[in-house]
Amino acid sequence: MLFGATGYTGRLTAEALAAAGARPVLAGRDRTRLRALAGRLGGLPVAEADTSRPGSVRALVGAGDVLVSTVGPFQTRGEPAVRAAVEAGAAYLDSTGEPPFLRRVFEEFGPQAAGRCALVPAFGYDFVPGNLAGALALSEAPGATRVTVGYFATGRGGFSSGTLASGAGLLLEAGFAWRGGRLRRERTARRVRSFRAGGRDRLAVSYAGSEHYTLPRLAPGLREVEVYLGWFGRRSRAVQAFSAVGAPLSRLPGVRPLTRAATHAAGGALKGTGALGPVDAFGLATLQAGAKVAGLEPDPGPPLNPTPGSFEPQPRAPLNPDPGHP
Repeated sequence: MLFGATGYTGRLTAEALAAAGARPVLAGRDRTRLRALAGRLGGLPVAEADTSRPGSVRALVGAGDVLVSTVGPFQTRGEPAVRAAVEAGAAYLDSTGEPPFLRRVFEEFGPQAAGRCALVPAFGYDFVPGNLAGALALSEAPGATRVTVGYFATGRGGFSSGTLASGAGLLLEAGFAWRGGRLRRERTARRVRSFRAGGRDRLAVSYAGSEHYTLPRLAPGLREVEVYLGWFGRRSRAVQAFSAVGAPLSRLPGVRPLTRAATHAAGGALKGTGALGPVDAFGLATLQAGAKVAGLEPDPGPPLNPTPGSFEPQPRAPLNPDPGHP
């Protein structure tokens, strides 16, 4: 079940799923647009559902189904889908990149899903590569205490309207980071650092990515996880300054592509229940294979080729964030 199929990310996901041989049910609130897309993709089935009517979303899935949600902004529209999956016992994947919603999935819905179904949030272009790269690096440095991930868009192009809407209030929301061996609150863009990427130095701001939740599960000795976004380039310092001023506003009342890799990886059984990261959901070898189908491979250089199956996640107790830390 693909919910949000007629949106920008949803349409790309529907096309990728169809090209991979899957026949998802296309769901959304506009039946006319759903039928047009379904016809173009070979006559796929459709279903009407709207986040303003949570019952219609719940009616989409039953036990054992798979629900893929691309409906955003997730902070305001994402809850009905993840709640429906938990209640039904359906596997759930989404394309969120929003830290507040990501935190809710791991801390609120994850425990509810334990023993019932798997929730894999942020299974999109913005966090799967970092989780995979971080896991590959840790597989070659099992004693590492810090891992740093940087995301950069080096090509030309903009963002979808959904991505812009999701990011509009980002700097006003509380973030988080894995520091000192525990999850702590930390505002977005609190830190700025430079990466060598694409042949030149690029600035990036710190960000609350899913790696802060997931990589410590793979390497219990990790003390620090750093995730940076390089989308803002030379404006990163200005973004940092704005976040320092804007962060307190979030406490005031009233202020507030998935690719074929998903199909390839989902072809294998999920490896657990509750809220999972990409690596502990599918295993490193399966995720690598799925990423390769999508064109994601390690850059030439020191080899990152762990033996398949040699670096699989170990069972770990839920993380215990420190909500009182500044």
